Amino acid sequence: MSARTVLQEADITRALTRIAHEILESNRGADGLVLLGIPTRGVTLADRLGAIVSGIAQTEIPVGSLDITLFRDDLSRHPTRAPKRTEIPEDGIDGRTVVLVDDVLFSGRSIRAALDAIQSVGRPSVVRLAILVDRGHRELPIRPDFVGKNIPSARTERVNVRLRELDGADEVTIES
Repeated sequence: MSARTVLQEADITRALTRIAHEILESNRGADGLVLLGIPTRGVTLADRLGAIVSGIAQTEIPVGSLDITLFRDDLSRHPTRAPKRTEIPEDGIDGRTVVLVDDVLFSGRSIRAALDAIQSVGRPSVVRLAILVDRGHRELPIRPDFVGKNIPSARTERVNVRLRELDGADEVTIES
């Protein structure tokens, strides 16, 4: 398999900074904002985005995680991984603007599962979606609100996101 690098560390940082500004603009500030990362890499990206948004807005933005394992519609076809912890910020999500954060948007099935999972923990006023990489090939009518980079890819290719906190380096590659 050959892999080509499509985003490097500086590209990822630039994309997250742009997304942070777009989130604040869309929300008209930081009031009522909560970021929830989808494990595994979405949680790391949400933490990074939270730090950037907090720095820009000069106020602490609550960040948590939302495990979707038990809400997936493909549990019978794929081996399941152990569920991660769902960590909702102390003030909850009811009536708040929740931004779901994930690394790659492909079929949309993970996001559909996340929307179901959110209903089990609260009722936000608005749910938005921030994605580092949108690779297309949607199977469900799901569209991100904030995108780091659109990377057209073939269905047979694999998009790999590596983050320094988990993988020792920041990069996005495509394997054919």
